[in-house]
Amino acid sequence: MRYLGLDLGTKSLGISITDKTNTFVSPLKTLNFQSEDYESVIPLVKKIIEEEEIGLVVLGLPKNMDGSIGFAGNRSLNFQKLLEKNNIKVELIDERLTTKSAEDIIHLNNEHLKNTKKKLDSIAAAIILESYLKRVKK
Repeated sequence: MRYLGLDLGTKSLGISITDKTNTFVSPLKTLNFQSEDYESVIPLVKKIIEEEEIGLVVLGLPKNMDGSIGFAGNRSLNFQKLLEKNNIKVELIDERLTTKSAEDIIHLNNEHLKNTKKKLDSIAAAIILESYLKRVKK
């Protein structure tokens, strides 16, 4: 069973994927959509799940630094319900600071953030998925 990692924004969805042995995680792509039109990406996510034989989707749950759930967290919770309504198995994982970590990775590779928004979202999704894999392997 392979895993798909998702990093949800208001206008984009970063996607990452594991290899067939669930050892390595790679950024896959970023899907863009009209602001808050989350239903429009469901068919695209389903297509990836079918083509890549995904058994579980790991969705980042952004929390405030105090652990509470704010606007972004509620957005992810609603997206989780939308995925599950479409028969997609989803697990949530705390994604605090993943975007910052993704920015750091981009800076370390001497790339400029202005030109790397698509990479940023899929790298953040990869960090989310790596965090999940570490948690389940313990």
